[in-house]
Amino acid sequence: MPSSGCPNDKPVAIRQERRSDVAARESLLDAAFGPGRLAKASERLREGRKPARGLAFVAHRGGHLVGTLRLWPVVTGTGHAGLLLGPLAVAEDARCLGIGAALMGEALARARQLGHRAVILVGDAAYYGRFGFSAQNTAAFRMPGPYERDRLLAVELVPGALRGAGGLIAAAGPRPSRWSGLMDRIAGSPAPIGQQA
Repeated sequence: MPSSGCPNDKPVAIRQERRSDVAARESLLDAAFGPGRLAKASERLREGRKPARGLAFVAHRGGHLVGTLRLWPVVTGTGHAGLLLGPLAVAEDARCLGIGAALMGEALARARQLGHRAVILVGDAAYYGRFGFSAQNTAAFRMPGPYERDRLLAVELVPGALRGAGGLIAAAGPRPSRWSGLMDRIAGSPAPIGQQA
């Protein structure tokens, strides 16, 4: 729920991400995390890949994209399939509206409906703990690159889904085609090809 001092004059709508959201999403992520966001270990599991089907969400308020959250298919070294959550970002002027929690609720509910069994993330335990995430099942996991061990968290969508899981977390599924990547860059460009921005 928004705090008493939070302007709640415009409704927030959460929906599936569209290609037309690419530029606004990237701008929001740059503002939220800065240029170092692409150097994080989690990014090694996302770069050059598409989010899991049906699991990329955005929040809009007053005609502007104010939140984003995506889930990515991953697999552990022991062959346990799961999803990597992130990044979750909310525009600074909308952080008091509960948009992050709403995106989390939508994403986890949809992942469960689609039959996914577990979700992993690198983040703040104090924030993500309220959604069921903890380090209880991640001691045997490793990320591809430097990360803070106490920030590697997971939640089981199906009880026991991570029993015996461990090893290096890796991206799952094929890389998208070069054509698909080109289309995303075109959709995210501020002006059509051949026109000035």
